[in-house]
Amino acid sequence: MVRATGVDEVTDASFETEVLKSGRPVLVEFTADWCGPCRQLAPVLSAVAREEADRLKVVQLDVDVNPETTLRYGVLSMPTLIVFRDGEPVRQMVGARSKRGLLQELADA
Repeated sequence: MVRATGVDEVTDASFETEVLKSGRPVLVEFTADWCGPCRQLAPVLSAVAREEADRLKVVQLDVDVNPETTLRYGVLSMPTLIVFRDGEPVRQMVGARSKRGLLQELADA
């Protein structure tokens, strides 16, 4: 998987604990090794994870090895970013974006 530095990986097994039961909002990137835009997004996610660490947790989920969670949230395109708050998806974004663009979209998360 294309790993963003400083971003934890979650799995089908750890998703509930790490995302749904988190005490703060969580940005989940649904990603895959073969996804070019995911590679473009990796440094952006790393920067956002660092800069927003006090208010937002950022994690990645590899869709190829975690089909259960991928199907549960209807993820069809990579990268898909979903913000979860209090165990519920509150915002979904598809495709790579700039750091500034992503921070703007996350402003109310």
